[in-house]
Amino acid sequence: MKGLPPSLAAMLTSPGWRGVVVLGGDADRRLTGSVVVMEVSVHPERMDGQLLVVLLAEDHTDWRIDALISRASAAGAGAVLLAGVEPLGRGAQLLAERLHLPVLGSPDPLAAHEHLRRVTTEPEVVRSDLVLRAVSALRRANGDLESVLRTTASVLERPVTLAGADGGTLAGEPLEAEDRAALVGTLPRVPVGWAAPYRVDLPGGAVLIAVAVLGVGPVCWLVARLPAVVPAEVAAVPEVLSVVAPAVGERLALRRLELERDARQRTSLLGELLHGEPSEATRRRAVEVGWQLDGWHTGIRIGADGQVDVAGRRADVVEAFDAEGLRAVVVEQGDGWSAWITAVSEPTATAVQEQAAAIRRVQRRLVQTVDAYVGVGRVQPGPSGIATSLAEAGDASGLARGRAETGRFLHVDRLGLAQLLLAWTRTDTFQPAAQALLAPIKGQPGDLVTTLAVYLDTESSVAETAAVLGIHRNTAAARITKIQHLLGVDLTNPDERLALHLASRTTPAE
Repeated sequence: MKGLPPSLAAMLTSPGWRGVVVLGGDADRRLTGSVVVMEVSVHPERMDGQLLVVLLAEDHTDWRIDALISRASAAGAGAVLLAGVEPLGRGAQLLAERLHLPVLGSPDPLAAHEHLRRVTTEPEVVRSDLVLRAVSALRRANGDLESVLRTTASVLERPVTLAGADGGTLAGEPLEAEDRAALVGTLPRVPVGWAAPYRVDLPGGAVLIAVAVLGVGPVCWLVARLPAVVPAEVAAVPEVLSVVAPAVGERLALRRLELERDARQRTSLLGELLHGEPSEATRRRAVEVGWQLDGWHTGIRIGADGQVDVAGRRADVVEAFDAEGLRAVVVEQGDGWSAWITAVSEPTATAVQEQAAAIRRVQRRLVQTVDAYVGVGRVQPGPSGIATSLAEAGDASGLARGRAETGRFLHVDRLGLAQLLLAWTRTDTFQPAAQALLAPIKGQPGDLVTTLAVYLDTESSVAETAAVLGIHRNTAAARITKIQHLLGVDLTNPDERLALHLASRTTPAE
């Protein structure tokens, strides 16, 4: 593609042609250069795809415009650019369409000519100019990452994104889903420092240019999006991004240090809360970071499989809670996060169920990018209740991790059901009885054993059961009704519900 002239469609997306508009004609030509003339009465020589630029063309309805279009077409012009953006006369429009000759307008045709000349004959000047402008602008930019990205986008006049290895937006302009998928499918998982910039050609003709940003923390990518290919610009953008990438890496390193410092402080404070009644100093530190120790607390443990940047992704976890209207304290701990929600007074049973459903929705948000499993403890009062509820949540998350059929989510109810399940379902005497209890629904259409387990794990919620199993709510309700009929049980009875819950956890799915 090197040395290939830019197409008219690509030039119309170029920042240097921001004011150029199409007045007539619909063909897309490659523009080999441009020729400037003063008036419409000119008789051009052989043009071979060049742009004919007319500096004086105030009246676009003048009959001489029609004659110019005919002469330009006969000379092999790639397009005609007139001064001004007023519409063409009807005759000129019809003639341009019939001859397939694009006619353009611009408030500054000489500037448009100069830009086309540079991108076709002096691409190295375009490249050096953009690099110098980027260096100069970065010196004036503020110290934060967002300022650097805004400055780069301003210099390029293109959207600029800082993307993670999964294509997710870390800062700057968000990537479209299609662009993100194409980027992830092209970029290496572990780039090296000397790797050249990567180019991703998109189906619609747009181009992504990506440069690795290396430093403290996971590798990320500085990405610019060009809506079309102007070869000089496609060659210049990687140079600019390569200059900017070290500045971005420096700011990411500083941000990483701040994140890790704050994470250590939060983890240390949580450690003090987990080891007995908090001291006055601990209470004072908790107040300083906005933690409410009094009240009623619901502990939550979020585990993550695979390699996860726990400190860096904490903001995503907080955002997921906020999106569900839950004000949660989130602390980095081990391979995931410990969190809790505080209420001033003891929540009702209905409020507890609604909160559990909201936490499940938080998990659904997180699993889009993190392989997360979640355990939720019971509501516990006072500062010590944070430790108690978090301990229960930790046990529940350990069980939830291996329960794909329940969405890897488990909420400990008032009976401490998670602990009971963990201990009782491993006994040799319970398993034969459990299999006999569930025998009437084994082998029935619809995998009724799994449906029952999910229904009871989701605290008898038909809606949540349908969501976990990926079926319609009416289908889930019909299965539950059929289960009660075949087993001859009442699922509103706590004793029968507990027995079936234990039994369903020991019986393999069909």
